[in-house]
Amino acid sequence: MYIGIIHRTPCILGKVFIIIFTIFLNMELVKNDFIDFIKKRKSIRSFIYQKIDKQTIINILECAQWAPSGNNSQPWRVCVVTHPTVKRMLSELSKYGGIIEEAYVNLVIFLDLERGYDRVKDIQAIGAFMQNILLGIYAQEDLGGVWIGEILNQKEEVNEIFKFPTDKFELMGLIVFGHIDEAREKAHAKERNRRPLDDFIDWY
Repeated sequence: MYIGIIHRTPCILGKVFIIIFTIFLNMELVKNDFIDFIKKRKSIRSFIYQKIDKQTIINILECAQWAPSGNNSQPWRVCVVTHPTVKRMLSELSKYGGIIEEAYVNLVIFLDLERGYDRVKDIQAIGAFMQNILLGIYAQEDLGGVWIGEILNQKEEVNEIFKFPTDKFELMGLIVFGHIDEAREKAHAKERNRRPLDDFIDWY
């Protein structure tokens, strides 16, 4: 009996090694896929009118929910806008009004000043929150979105739409998204350039 176990041990160890190696290889592939996923995300500004179900919107916001924040303060507040009248009101406050109205969903993102504790860290947290939203949108099939910051020029007016007091909530921007109009996106496609790493990295 013991001889049989000894003879089978190399075979068993070999199978275990193959399983462990396969798991490791798959993990490396997943890591590489994720890095490639981040690099391929891009802003989308052309949409077709097609409904997006509530659960998909929730899935995207759950990605944002796990963004880092100082002291885990989570100082964000989001108004999810799909009603055409409210989108029209927002569109009238931005030169990108056409994009705002065309997108099925407008996420109006505020800094909750009462939850924050350090302005710089709070704004950094909001940036991470909004980036997670963009990645969450990109992870959905056929959806695309864009971050609109120009509307910050009309902060007070946006607060008025939602009856948010300016001493408690500060507008940080809009992220609008919808089903991608592939034809128009291709027609207006531009080369995506990024600064070389050596332009902004110093090694010590």
